[in-house]
Amino acid sequence: MKREYPDAPLVGVGTIIIEQDRVMLVKRDHPPLAGEWSIPGGALEMGETLRQAAAREALEETGLVVEVGELLGVYDRILRDADGRIRYHYVLVDFLCRRIAGEPEAAADAAEARWFTRGEVPQLSLAPDTTEVIKLGFEKSGSRFL
Repeated sequence: MKREYPDAPLVGVGTIIIEQDRVMLVKRDHPPLAGEWSIPGGALEMGETLRQAAAREALEETGLVVEVGELLGVYDRILRDADGRIRYHYVLVDFLCRRIAGEPEAAADAAEARWFTRGEVPQLSLAPDTTEVIKLGFEKSGSRFL
């Protein structure tokens, strides 16, 4: 599967893991978004359901076993190079999740994994759709996003 300069859009999954008014985020170790905070997630693999992929990505990137719940949204992530060519094109499917086991530990393509309070999230440099889906996750989980 060619991720950079793909021949077709790729399907990605994201996990909004909410616990005690906090959300789990990872610092990306590889492009796209290398060095930036984001929600745990990655590309769908052949033969996986979306929910299976979400659970696998959460475990691979954060060390957390999660229960994958409600669909929160579907988002486009299209990143172009300096010449305007499409460098990355993902259709992202994001789910609300809750931890059922494990402790945060960055792995796979995550350089760091940690909890952020709802008050810390607006201070981060996140893509607008990422901030939107985190806010929705807090609302759906019964928390209030400030």
